[in-house]
Amino acid sequence: MGNDLIWNEVDEYFIDKLIPFDSTLERVLHVNKEAGLPEIDVAPTQGKLLYLLAKIKGAKNVLEIGTLGGYSTIWLARALPEKGKVYTLEAEEEHAKIAERNIRQAGCQDKVEVIVGKALETLPNIKERVIAPFDLIFIDADKPNNPHYLKWALELAMPGAIIIADNVVRDGEVINETSKDERVQGIRKFISLLESEPRIESTALQTVGSKGYDGFVISVVK
Repeated sequence: MGNDLIWNEVDEYFIDKLIPFDSTLERVLHVNKEAGLPEIDVAPTQGKLLYLLAKIKGAKNVLEIGTLGGYSTIWLARALPEKGKVYTLEAEEEHAKIAERNIRQAGCQDKVEVIVGKALETLPNIKERVIAPFDLIFIDADKPNNPHYLKWALELAMPGAIIIADNVVRDGEVINETSKDERVQGIRKFISLLESEPRIESTALQTVGSKGYDGFVISVVK
């Protein structure tokens, strides 16, 4: 049995045991696939992890950089108290429209605001609107800009905030310093910033499963 097959079967086992079937979330994935969105949503186990981290933190004000079809957004929104809010940034207008429909179908529209535009252009507006600071920030967008997203996250985070960045292992390519992949180099610069940044404490975890071999960084702002 190949590694990929084992990883998938183990994921299915944990999903079956620990994540009750949710027709709403399944429909979101189906809608996203039918609309031709890239199938790069977080896995259900990872969505549940985001949910649990938001619960553990007691998060009320969340920033998500990279909406796609709203799958992870819904996981985060469901973890928030009644007056909690997720501000999620999406560069592609068509993706944002699909996400808004999915979020509305999930009954989370009052807890989510989708902001359309390139994140590096909309993040300054976030600051101007005085909706920061955030107590949880999820970075899951174009990897070459991760270093810039980290700088913004630190500016918009409150002390004690959790910052999570997805897809940081990239099949192990993160250790390839001569990689020609700008996504890998973006992650490497992001990790180097974390190494030298005194305002934040971080670790990284490698993951395997239905999404292959990857991983994420989790940090806490001092």
